[in-house]
Amino acid sequence: MIYIVQNLGPILAATLAGLAVGTAHHLLTGRLAHAPAATRPPLLLIALAAEFWLACILAGALILAPPEAPRWVMAMATPVVIWVGFVTPALVVTHAYRRISLRLAAFDAAHWLLVMVAQALVMTMIGLRPPVS
Repeated sequence: MIYIVQNLGPILAATLAGLAVGTAHHLLTGRLAHAPAATRPPLLLIALAAEFWLACILAGALILAPPEAPRWVMAMATPVVIWVGFVTPALVVTHAYRRISLRLAAFDAAHWLLVMVAQALVMTMIGLRPPVS
């Protein structure tokens, strides 16, 4: 996991981009306004930790992309593949068990796709370094 330390700048920038997308998503859907004021700071810390870890995993996937693959194709395809393969199935199961509406599930899925694409764009623009061996 040395790549996280070596790429801390791009990962932190991607974390902030993810938080910005999440904040915009929740403001547009009106869900942030309904959160009790007392829960907002802990939610922000949880979101910060989650966005950071997501950016770390995404950075690792982008670093491992085939070197012959076009950089921007990988920057767009990698988050989509991770989203389709991991995030969406987890959301579907969670939302089904909790009996959350399909509309809300779609909003949540779109939120995470936008977060991951934004993070991948930021890290690709800044540049990621593979771990030194």
